[in-house]
Amino acid sequence: MAAGPPLEALIMSRINTNVTSIVAQRILNMQNDRLTTSLERLSTGLRINAGRDDPAGLIASEALRAEKRAIQAAQTNIARAINVVAVAEAGLSEITSLLNDLEDLIDRSSNQAGISADETAANQQEIDTILASINRIANSTELDGRRLLNGDMAYTTSGVTTSHIAHLQLNSVRVPQNGARTVSIQVTQTASLAVVSYIGGSIGATPVTIEVAGNLGTERITLASATLEQIKDAINQSADLTGVSATIAGSTLRLNSTEYGSSQFVRVRALSGTFTVAGTGEDYGRDVEVNVNGQSITGTGLVISSRTSVLDADITLAAAFANGTISGSATFAVTGGGANFMIAPTLDLNAMASIGLATINTSSLGDANIGYLYSLGSGESNAVSEGNFFTAQRIVRTALTQVATLRGRLGSFQRNTLDTTANSLAVQYENVAAAESSIRDADFAQETSNLTRQQILVQSASMVLKLANAQPTQVLSLLQ
Repeated sequence: MAAGPPLEALIMSRINTNVTSIVAQRILNMQNDRLTTSLERLSTGLRINAGRDDPAGLIASEALRAEKRAIQAAQTNIARAINVVAVAEAGLSEITSLLNDLEDLIDRSSNQAGISADETAANQQEIDTILASINRIANSTELDGRRLLNGDMAYTTSGVTTSHIAHLQLNSVRVPQNGARTVSIQVTQTASLAVVSYIGGSIGATPVTIEVAGNLGTERITLASATLEQIKDAINQSADLTGVSATIAGSTLRLNSTEYGSSQFVRVRALSGTFTVAGTGEDYGRDVEVNVNGQSITGTGLVISSRTSVLDADITLAAAFANGTISGSATFAVTGGGANFMIAPTLDLNAMASIGLATINTSSLGDANIGYLYSLGSGESNAVSEGNFFTAQRIVRTALTQVATLRGRLGSFQRNTLDTTANSLAVQYENVAAAESSIRDADFAQETSNLTRQQILVQSASMVLKLANAQPTQVLSLLQ
């Protein structure tokens, strides 16, 4: 059997179906699609413009885009938190200045023999003005309609009793959403005063000179023909100089430090005559030790400080609770409040930075053990007319310490929490953006190369299609 004509010849001899043209059209369409894709990527700058470009890459890049937006939101939140801290600290700075002026007025008013009654009255009037200014600043320091120092951003509590807790300062508490944080305080070692007992009786006509030393200073006291009651009165008259007071329990005279804690001491010795005391005549106080929610804490006198990730607080215990006069435990709950800022991309309790902005007014500065700042006003127990200058000064200095501590905490919160988190988020944003870019953005070097190649291929395919369309005309030669 003779061999048939080649396939190419058969195709060329048929004109109803131009297979070569069909092939050329398919290839031209394919090259046009690729050219369109290159043009789209170069015009948008994106490698992925639709799901068909890279389904898996689209899913990954959309997740990264959402993470970028969350990071940007967290950065905005941190910026607003820094604004809040700055405004609050500005108000506290003014209050600090006023408290320093208050200290100056009290110190000058205590010089009773050196100033006139009119000057004393003028000082009291200025003190009243300063107290009013402190309250005004506390009520007017605000940002975007939110008052910052009037207690609106303080933590709310329930179950706090003054018989157990003299002063409560909640610095930072993580309160569960729609829940409460319970705080339980058990005294494991009671606080004590420094105590030296005088076990002698009344002092006869022969003078006895004793030296009484305490945390505030040392004083010499001479006694003659003195009963226990008179000895007690003589020691108490110098209590503000020595930090040592006296009480009578039965037939024993007890010389106590006026404050609790290991830094307090009482030292008594006879300089002349006989003054019989128990032991060595020297004793030191003891700090309270407590258990707060399972954490063992040694206090400073009556003050305990909890520093955990869920509870940062400074608590001054009532003396009766700390020394064991009142037994049991102190339990209260933090039910909410505080200045809460979401500073992380993922919203949960770990993303929340919380700080308490307690009420900063004359009714809250100070504590129940020594008194509050408002008591320095006219008609109150520590006004300059009452002559309680030592107590007044202690109240002012306690208030200064409280305000300075709050300013320090705000500064630490900004520097160690907000600023460091902002720096971390900036680096995190860079890396997430780079990861998203590597998946979604177009590589212009590659795409311009692809564009050039596709342009050439489209032109080539067009020429081939032209030739394929011209091929059937060769059949006409068979009809000649």
